[in-house]
Amino acid sequence: MFGISPAEMLFVGIIGLLLFGKKLPDVAKQLGKGIMEFKKGMHGFDDVVRGESSSNYQSSMPSSRPAPPDERDDATAPKFEPPQYEPTVSS
Repeated sequence: MFGISPAEMLFVGIIGLLLFGKKLPDVAKQLGKGIMEFKKGMHGFDDVVRGESSSNYQSSMPSSRPAPPDERDDATAPKFEPPQYEPTVSS
């Protein structure tokens, strides 16, 4: 489970029984409730973080849709025109 052998779990159980005695079930119940509250808090924190990151993602996206192909202006590159003069050879 957590790298704890059965012998170690038994040893911890005996120590717990000696320390808490008849209150051991109550202590275990309170420990379980505490762990559940911690998990709920972590899920709430994850929801907040995911909500903020998705809202940031949505706000960074452009709100308008791209224009359909028939409404777009076609971008044209300038034509290459060779020089009109003769190159001179320098000696």
